[in-house]
Amino acid sequence: MLQYRRNGNETEDTMAKEKIPSTPAIRFLKKYSVNFIPRLYKYEEKGGTEVAARELEVDEHTVIKTLVMEDEKRNPFIILMHGDKLVSTKTLARVLGSKSITPCDPKVASKHTGYLVGGTSPFGTRKELPVYIEESIMKLPKVLINAGRRGLLVEMLTSDLIKTLRPKVVTVAY
Repeated sequence: MLQYRRNGNETEDTMAKEKIPSTPAIRFLKKYSVNFIPRLYKYEEKGGTEVAARELEVDEHTVIKTLVMEDEKRNPFIILMHGDKLVSTKTLARVLGSKSITPCDPKVASKHTGYLVGGTSPFGTRKELPVYIEESIMKLPKVLINAGRRGLLVEMLTSDLIKTLRPKVVTVAY
């Protein structure tokens, strides 16, 4: 694996020499000097975070989903959620003062973010979208989150995720 450090140097792990794709998310993280470790895994259609957690031998709770949702006026936003949890759209609508919240259609989500569903990252999106984060994620020391391509996550400090995205905190998991 390649490990990216703030000073811009790359160090190569002798265990793997995989080519890490240059996605808008990876470029964004490098631009803002965020420390991260790219983590490649074998993507499975509709496998979700369970597959990533199994393949990378990590707790699914630390694998963070990037979900693109919209309110009743079709205003899109991103919510970050633990891989092993779901979003209560009813609670989220109440918290946001909306009548309803629904997941974006995959084509609409791709139009807003520039990413395919299953590879959506909150970093380097085509349009700047409001970002919300489940409160309990902030208690984790590090997380794995999509890096803009199916089968590619980045491992990073949660504090760097928060500093970079400046998300609004919500409590809507179940």
